[in-house]
Amino acid sequence: MFGQSNYNYEQFTKTTLAKDMALKQIFSGGPRPGERAPDFEGRTLEGDEIRLKDFRGEKNIVLTFGSATCPMTAGSIAGINDLAERYQDEDVEFLFVYVREAHPGNDIPAHESLEAKIRAAEILRDEEKIEMPIVVDDIRGTIHRKYGKTPNPCFLIDKSGRVAFRALWTQASVLKEALEQLLEAQRDRGVEHAVVLGGEDKSIPISYAVLHSYRALNRGGRKAILDFEDALGFRGKVAVTSSRIIGPVADNPGKTLLATALGLGVLAGGLYAGYALRRRRFAGRPYRNFAVEAEPEESSTGNDYGAVGI
Repeated sequence: MFGQSNYNYEQFTKTTLAKDMALKQIFSGGPRPGERAPDFEGRTLEGDEIRLKDFRGEKNIVLTFGSATCPMTAGSIAGINDLAERYQDEDVEFLFVYVREAHPGNDIPAHESLEAKIRAAEILRDEEKIEMPIVVDDIRGTIHRKYGKTPNPCFLIDKSGRVAFRALWTQASVLKEALEQLLEAQRDRGVEHAVVLGGEDKSIPISYAVLHSYRALNRGGRKAILDFEDALGFRGKVAVTSSRIIGPVADNPGKTLLATALGLGVLAGGLYAGYALRRRRFAGRPYRNFAVEAEPEESSTGNDYGAVGI
């Protein structure tokens, strides 16, 4: 059985959310902008050997991480697929590293074997139509550990092998801007290395949760959905409900703006309902309205659980 100190956690919980999404832990252990990207080697779903150092001096690397049960992966992958196609004739290689399940469930549980992890990666590849190479990390998360263990980060590694840009969450629009700046610097200044777009991005794409949570969690199974809703409370229930209703609409590019508007409307309505309920609950007890929840204490256990998020 897996314990919470293990890399492949069995369940997404409130404790996990409180400890591991603390801002002080964001990007902990991952390479910073300007630093040498940790080398790694792995095997793709097609059986090809991939070594990061083999690209040095030849290509820039877009390295993104994710899993089948991660809503942020589900929200970002279509845009990354488009970028991979757009830059296929440039000096850019896109690599996807398959990591532990962000939200393990009864259908896709925590990985107990490499074979199980490969099967989960194949599900993501087939359902999300991923054509870029998918490197399946080992059970211990050797590659993932080197890059900070967050669920869906993205690193832009330039030809020198150093980090030109990193993002806490993979977002195609942000990555495209960083790529353009890097390619321009390499063309105009004749350099291999440049830190671009301020070096990093920590913005959270809320629309990913609003539109794509259900699709990702449903891959994990009913347990993944229930654990998500329990850990995030009302926000989790709103995300699951809104993404189940309007998520399929978002898959049609011609209706994306409408879907986003509907999703945000559902979210706003839900949040207002929660606010109204809270006001009624605290009526007559004005000082309770100003209560502030204590911030979670920093974990000092030194475990490998890492940040998991949504």
